[in-house]
This record gives sequence, structure tokens and C-alpha cells, in this order.
Amino acid sequence: MKNIMIKLMKAREVTVIIFIAVLFAFVGTVNPSFVSPGNISLTLQNSVMYILLAIGIYFVLISKEIDVSIGSTLGMSAAVSATLLREGTALPLVILAGITVGALIGLINGFGVVKLRIPSIVMTLGMNGLVRGLMIVYTKGAWVENLPDYFKRASQHKILGTSTFLLVVLFIMLLISLYLKYAKKGKYFAAIGDNKDGANLIGIPVNGYKIFAFVLSGVFASLAGLVYTSQVGFVANVAGNGLEMITIAAAVLGGVSLNGGIGSVFGASLGALLMTSINSALVFLKIPAFWNNTISGLLLVLIVTADALINRYLKNKAKQEKLLKKKIQTEEVFSEEEVLS
Repeated sequence: MKNIMIKLMKAREVTVIIFIAVLFAFVGTVNPSFVSPGNISLTLQNSVMYILLAIGIYFVLISKEIDVSIGSTLGMSAAVSATLLREGTALPLVILAGITVGALIGLINGFGVVKLRIPSIVMTLGMNGLVRGLMIVYTKGAWVENLPDYFKRASQHKILGTSTFLLVVLFIMLLISLYLKYAKKGKYFAAIGDNKDGANLIGIPVNGYKIFAFVLSGVFASLAGLVYTSQVGFVANVAGNGLEMITIAAAVLGGVSLNGGIGSVFGASLGALLMTSINSALVFLKIPAFWNNTISGLLLVLIVTADALINRYLKNKAKQEKLLKKKIQTEEVFSEEEVLS
């Protein structure tokens, strides 16, 4: 039983799946509508934005950095994309513009962290405020509305009863997961987060990959902004506000360590699904919406604390096993010497 618990702690994805199942079972007993096919489908559809954000933040966290500017990056990218859509710009150019905004913000973050050696929490926090201010200036404090109907309908499109956006995002997640697991260069991000100096010694371009991690975070935040815009149908001047906390909580809950080097894209995505499910559960439990941030903050504190305790336990367990192995080897050597004598 103890070995099973240790395996579950190491395979955080399994724990998250169990947590999601328990959440649906509990809330479903209070309000059966929560487990209806319609609500499950809606929850999965609403999770798309959070999954994209979680995939992006994964690259930064696994590299032992942090990005708290993803909320404002989403908002700014969404505002630029929505403005172009309203003006009749072709969709491919709109998508390209949104991604460019996100990539540029990520590039600036990466440059500040790597080249100027500004701590990532400070750099991205400053960028968060700067981008949020630029968004207000860009939109003149107004909401970007009157978007084309075809774009607003895109989020409702389904293939075999499943959201097209969800299927595309799951496909992207699968490709990234396979690349990170099997490609040599895909393993560089985790290697950098686990041991930066060691990664340098074996020839991994640490600085380049760290900058790339921030660029990817910005790109996925901009893609999340496009999904947000399509789902909501407008861009508020506070779009993306507070999403960084929820996303980091989701990634850590899914097993991505804040100390870098540990975690998976699949786990981060499951964490995003769990956070979406919790938001949905609050509605069905008739808990006021203003409690969302409080609950998300509390979850983040609990998750980070639990993450630290679990990592400490696993490290101690590994040390004990190593010492026990050495002890057994020593005893075997003494036994052989006694036999020979």
C-alpha cells in the first residue's frame, strides 16, 4: 500500500485524474446537473483556454523560471486580434498578428531574464503592468466589440459532438508531449531546470532555450487570447486579469515543479482541466463568483506547500534507499571476506 502511495505521488497525473473524478462525484450528488453530458461538454470546451496557457507556462516552469505576465499577454494579443477582425482583416493575418504580439512580449521577458539577469518574477511582473497599461492605451479603455459572426461561431463548431478547438489543442498537446519525451532537444528544457550548470557543461545552449521558453509562453498565451475572443465574442479591457495565478496553480497541481526539471505537458493540461472543473463546480454549488480568486489563491498556497512536502519526502525516501543499498553492499562484502578467511 505504501509503495502504491509513493508511485501515485510520483505520477501526479494519476492523482489529478482521481481528484477530478472525486470532484464530479461530490458535486454531482449535490447537484446532478453538474454531471450531465451538456455540462461535461461545456467544461471541456471552457478548459481549452486554460490548457493553452498551461502548456505555455510549462516551458517556463520546467526551466526553473516563472512568468506572471501571461494574463496581460493574453489580453493584449486578444485586443490586437479583435481590432483587426473588426476592421475586416483576413483571419490568417489576424492569427499571425496575435502570435507576433505574444512572441514579442515573451522575447522581451526572456532577454531581460537571460541577458540582463533580472529575476524572472521581477521581469514578468513589471512586464505584466506595462502590457496591461499599453492595452488600455491601445483600446482607449474601451471594449473591443462588434466582431464578425463567423469568428464568434468558430468556438461552437464541433466534430462528432466534440469541440473542434478542444480536438486541435489536444492534438497539439500530444505532439508536444511526444517531442519532449522522445526528441533529444525536447529534453533540454527539463535538463536546464534540473541542473543548469550541468546542462551547460554538456553543451546545451541554456540561454537560448530559456529565452525560447518565454517566447513559447507568450505564443501560447496569444493563442489562448484568440480562443477567449471567439468564446466570449468581445475583448474587455481587463481580459486575462488574474489568469496567471490560476494557470500556475494548474501547472503545479498537474505535477510541474516550481523548482524546475519535473513535470509534463499532459500533467499541466490535466491541472488546467481541474481548475476549470472547480470554477464550474462553484457555479453549481451556488457559491458567489467573487470567491473564485480567493479559492484559486488558497489552492495555489496549498498546492505549493504540498508540492514542497512531497518533494522533500521523495528526496528523503531516495536517500534512505541509497543508504540501505550501500549498507547491503557493505554487508555482502564483509560476508564474502569472512567466507574467504
